[in-house]
Amino acid sequence: MIVAGIGSKRGVSQDEVLAALDAALARADLARADVSLIAAPAVKGGEAGISEAAAALGLPLVLVPQTQLEAASNRTKTRSERVVALLRVPSAAETAALAAGGAQAQLLGPRLALGPVTCALVRRDAS
Repeated sequence: MIVAGIGSKRGVSQDEVLAALDAALARADLARADVSLIAAPAVKGGEAGISEAAAALGLPLVLVPQTQLEAASNRTKTRSERVVALLRVPSAAETAALAAGGAQAQLLGPRLALGPVTCALVRRDAS
């Protein structure tokens, strides 16, 4: 099962989110059909572009609480000083995906940044 973690600047569009997701999937040689859910930091709950992208794909959107983002932060591959200043974690996309994927989730690679959106993919077990 694949979890797609999304990070973004404010005001992103559905198309920008989907473009970042598609780029991350292409890099991992995966398809949209492989994704089981979208995850984002809880503070992004008001971002229409993220929720609209999840809805367009027919996928649940999991909004990850700050404490869970922080708990997953030691498993990230990338670090953004901007994100550290805003969210106190190294990567919004990576920590969201890792937290939603669970303790055994593994990043498929570093997060991909495309314009104002970042996307990280993790594989989690089906349990």
